[in-house]
Amino acid sequence: MNTTLKHWKEAATLILAAGRGRGFTPRAPLTGESSSGQSHLPHRSLFDYDVLLLKRSGKGGFMPNAYVFPGGVVDASDFSSEWLDIFRSFTNSPTFGLRSVKQHLETRPPIFATDRLKLGSPIPGEVALRICALRETFEESGEKNHYGVNDLCSSELTKWRALVNQNPSNFIRMCRELQVLPNIWALHEWGNWLTPASRYGTTRFDTAFFICCLQEIPHTLQDDKEIERFQWSTPSEILQSYQAQKLWIAPPQFYELSRLCRFPLLNDLHNFASQRATAGCEQWMPVVVSNDEHLISLLPGDKLYPVDSPRDSEAAKNTVPPSKDHQDASPLHRIVISDRYTLRVQITITPKYNHVLPVAHSAVSHDSKSQL
Repeated sequence: MNTTLKHWKEAATLILAAGRGRGFTPRAPLTGESSSGQSHLPHRSLFDYDVLLLKRSGKGGFMPNAYVFPGGVVDASDFSSEWLDIFRSFTNSPTFGLRSVKQHLETRPPIFATDRLKLGSPIPGEVALRICALRETFEESGEKNHYGVNDLCSSELTKWRALVNQNPSNFIRMCRELQVLPNIWALHEWGNWLTPASRYGTTRFDTAFFICCLQEIPHTLQDDKEIERFQWSTPSEILQSYQAQKLWIAPPQFYELSRLCRFPLLNDLHNFASQRATAGCEQWMPVVVSNDEHLISLLPGDKLYPVDSPRDSEAAKNTVPPSKDHQDASPLHRIVISDRYTLRVQITITPKYNHVLPVAHSAVSHDSKSQL
């Protein structure tokens, strides 16, 4: 746990995709291109998997009523030395058996590159962040991605879930007493998003995104504390519900769900995520600017993104508002926000670290009085 950060709380989130019990069927990734060259969302019937979203409580201070991927803030117990005993069969490996990431250390996002041993923890960051993602998913939805846990009765898991909600360190106790391992090896590195300045209150998060693919949808329960409800839906269904104003998702969820639309089949998504993860990822902190008509969330690689990283600044107030002329060949990487339910990704750059472009789709205009 990095207590030296001034403006940030480290967090981890899990994009959890689960099949409908029909097995995996290989197929090439979706190109997303029509005969006219325009990208579009695949129909929901093309997907053989759903993604878990949780609706945050309306009483919460951070993004109330938003639909989010499960996850939360890193706890000191995620970096506890007690995990060395739980993972004793894997501690001979520097990262507990996780595959090595090829990305050079100097380009790694700080959340992954920070030497945790210098901060007093023998648990590597890549391990602790995965433990956090699994613990939070267990707390919020009851999903049990652990080795050796499938034969346990629901009442036993319900008891432990309540204990972990009371104190995150009980997650270690649960794993020890039940003799189970958090399945950190099933979580593949996907991305790293930072909360933009002055968008969602004073709390800001540096969040590691992981993805995990399951053969079948697991038994799911909401925690009735931070989470009001859960739902399993295809990526295209979620995006269409968002456009229809039936639910609200933040721009990072919009962007990542649009990426998932490249893969209607779970097997393809799993293979891509597993193979791509060793390439590493880029840190993204959106810089929000405005012009006469829209808010624009600039992402790294865009022609107007600040040259100097704005990570430690409170706001990028001197960013020049974008021009209306996007017909030139200048690199674009941005999310155009017309109103609370109308987002549009503009991207002309090639994604780094072998990632994929989001599938673009036509937006439905809504009343623009209520902006993000």
